Amino acid sequence: MAALQRCLAVCALTTALNPAARKLTARKAVVAPVTEVKPDDASVVKEACEVPPFNKVMAANRAEIAVRIMRAGTELNMATVGVYAMEDRNSAHRWCADQSFLLPARDTPVGAYLDPKSIVDIAEREGVEAVHPGYGFLSESPELARLCGERGITFVGPTVENLLSFSDKVSARKMAIAANVPVVPGTENALDTAQEARAFAEEFGLPVMIKALMGGGGKGMRIARTLDEVESQFESAASEALAAFGDGSCFLERYVEDPRHVEVQIVGDGNDVVHLWERDCSVQRRHQKVVEIAPAWNLNDGLRKRLQDDAVRLGKSAGYKNAGTVEFLVDVKSDEHFFIEVNPRIQVEHTVTEEVTGIDLVQTQFRIAAGASLRELGLIQQDIKPRGVAIQCRITTENPERDFAPDAGTLAVYRHAQGVGMRVDGVGYTGMRITPYFDSLLVKYTARAATWPAAVRRMRRALLEMRIRGVKTNVPFLLNVLEHPDFVKGDVTTSFIGDNPSLLSIGKSAWDVMHFQSSQDKVFRVERNLRYLANVAVNGHPSSLGADASKLDKVRTTYIPKPDVARKEPGPWRKILREEGPEALAKAVRASPSLLVTDTTWRDAHQSLLATRVRTSDIARVARETQDALGKSAFSVEMWGGATFDV
Repeated sequence: MAALQRCLAVCALTTALNPAARKLTARKAVVAPVTEVKPDDASVVKEACEVPPFNKVMAANRAEIAVRIMRAGTELNMATVGVYAMEDRNSAHRWCADQSFLLPARDTPVGAYLDPKSIVDIAEREGVEAVHPGYGFLSESPELARLCGERGITFVGPTVENLLSFSDKVSARKMAIAANVPVVPGTENALDTAQEARAFAEEFGLPVMIKALMGGGGKGMRIARTLDEVESQFESAASEALAAFGDGSCFLERYVEDPRHVEVQIVGDGNDVVHLWERDCSVQRRHQKVVEIAPAWNLNDGLRKRLQDDAVRLGKSAGYKNAGTVEFLVDVKSDEHFFIEVNPRIQVEHTVTEEVTGIDLVQTQFRIAAGASLRELGLIQQDIKPRGVAIQCRITTENPERDFAPDAGTLAVYRHAQGVGMRVDGVGYTGMRITPYFDSLLVKYTARAATWPAAVRRMRRALLEMRIRGVKTNVPFLLNVLEHPDFVKGDVTTSFIGDNPSLLSIGKSAWDVMHFQSSQDKVFRVERNLRYLANVAVNGHPSSLGADASKLDKVRTTYIPKPDVARKEPGPWRKILREEGPEALAKAVRASPSLLVTDTTWRDAHQSLLATRVRTSDIARVARETQDALGKSAFSVEMWGGATFDV
């Protein structure tokens, strides 16, 4: 009974300290039946305390991660609030929230999400008790965390002190050195000018990695292999970092050639820290992760243990609170590992960790922010074990054959793959307009299976089964990655994509799988044929595609018999309209003793196949037969109407 009594005491303390809990105690507190349990029965500890951490929470982000936060909030019985820029007014994260509010316009659409004061003002005005920043934007902002604290709002993330230590990568590097965690040689502080960067490279050698002081996601990172490149790449990295994170400061590190990128997921409560195993993120493009795996595949047990221990030791030395990720480079030649950074926030790829550990990281963040300890949540290190393997693929609206240039347009078709072991996190829908203003991530697919080969096969099946049409995506590229022998062996480094340019050859791609879409040519064959037929039906046989109208009589035609009905005399309606005008027609219609019919058959059929309107010439060709079929009831034939969304 000790565990149950301990959790009930925590509930009472949370109720006393948390205004949201006080308001909800009477109507929402649910306590598990009192039964004889073992003192360390973590499942009873978790089930015994069902008071929602907060009454009302905000997702201070957009798109996929905002939806993920809102789903976690709803499952914890908390009201959810969303925010959006005007350019995001049709984003699905708006209607996933119980309430959503427009952010004040800034110089750019992204800028609307980078203003902490606007976000906190809305939160305070609407009675929000906790703000979850997601990833990117202000997720690592000490200023947002500080403003929340000043207004009596809980920041769902690390403490301000943690953010000051780790969102600044130079400070994080110093913390790692103090905790005896190995680091890559680099500058001790941020550099202000490209000339300073060049001086470092001249002293310590090339190549070097230029990295933004703030943020993540591969933004503000450049490799320089010559002294001239150092200056130009420094300016480029600083400019990108300033636009993405509001801070263009950069620092330099020695560049480790062909490493693996392995990160350890940690969770802390301010006193204790545990790890939720690690992820391999080596499949990257421009330092941005594309495919992530949990746990890291083909990693020897000794190295795995060192990575986990170093991550936990660093977290404990900082008194880390909430979820975070400690990232490392692994030199595959020497088996050495080097600290890169701490991401003091939830990660894009947190899904694979959730799938193999069964721990909901976002709900855990809310619980810890409300004051729960790791032990009270049942997060005991020896009990946290991975089951099977999970793979995440980031599906983006980018064209791999044009250097992954972002694409924009309207999603003509958007249909998910489903099935055992598949998880989908995204905000797409048929008819959604993809704009050029934000990150190109559209949806994340996560496949889980008992073994690595089974997980690869499952992900491949899902990518073949899904349908996204209307914009270019990286799905064919991802299928090429999943098919590559090195990836199948689980033996890749961060140079994998760069060393295999054939992965980007989408047009000729074919995959070794029994499926009707087993090649890129087959994927769009049906769509191509339908679009051609639609174009011919509407516009005739285009000479631009090689059609010769003089040979149409040689094409076999299908005989369609005319309806066997007696020829009817047309009603007077058209004559009245033409000779006497609209008012006379309206008067005649009102005076008609019989029912008059507007036939929509042709327009409805045409809309279902091609478009929302029918040409006058097409209507004229069927008008006589329509008149004969309807007789005296015939009044008009509709050419335009219904869902004219494509006009």
